[in-house]
Amino acid sequence: MQGVPSVPLDLLMALLLAGIRAAAFLMLAPPFANKAVNGRTKAMLSVAIALPVATRLRDSVPPVEPGAIITAALQQALVGVVMGAFVALLFAAVQAAGDMLDLFGGFQLASAYDPLMQSQTAIFGKLYTWTTTALLVVSGGHLLILQGFLRSYDVLPLDAGVDTGTVARVFTSGVTELMLSALQIAAPLIAVLFLTDIGLGLLSRVAPALNVFAMSFPVKILIALTLGGFTFSLLPGVVGDLADTARETVVRMVTPVVTGGGGG
Repeated sequence: MQGVPSVPLDLLMALLLAGIRAAAFLMLAPPFANKAVNGRTKAMLSVAIALPVATRLRDSVPPVEPGAIITAALQQALVGVVMGAFVALLFAAVQAAGDMLDLFGGFQLASAYDPLMQSQTAIFGKLYTWTTTALLVVSGGHLLILQGFLRSYDVLPLDAGVDTGTVARVFTSGVTELMLSALQIAAPLIAVLFLTDIGLGLLSRVAPALNVFAMSFPVKILIALTLGGFTFSLLPGVVGDLADTARETVVRMVTPVVTGGGGG
């Protein structure tokens, strides 16, 4: 139709493939993976992420053939899923710390299904997860994560693949960081609850007539609720460190292994 500007095919393909990578990333990376962010919002955000990088990705578009396009689309979806899963792995440390406190504090019996996170969590697990999501948005940590993701388009263009060895190595270190971060958050309160168990055990030996088993539940719950604020106060610093780690590592986990030539 006369007067309607035409969009170059390579630019349209670059926008499509970049949007597929962004959509796959947003499906798993917090805070965007939360069910409170609906699918339409994620789709619009993925297009908004792909728009500024589509122009410089035109040279890395694969040949416009059905097989090459399908392969490239699956490849971009894989790259986005890998990076999103790693970011989710980092922030799972906070929920793991809350689950530890629920386990040692006796709150695990009050677990319920969380429809937003699609997981079975108890009181501290929910509290830590919701607070982390709020802190991530308020502090601008989600912008740091998006900044690291945008850099991946420079490191890994549309005609490049992922190095499985690098991904495996980074995920292995990610699991280690998850456990370390979870222990750093929950260790002080877990130590106090462990000492409480030892004290109650000694009390049962000194005064066998006391029903220590029935006494342990309210005592541990009281200690967990009283001292839980100390570990809860660590969350702002932890969220900031996790956002910086996610930004720095999300690019290092992929390497530009060229699998096909770019199309004009």
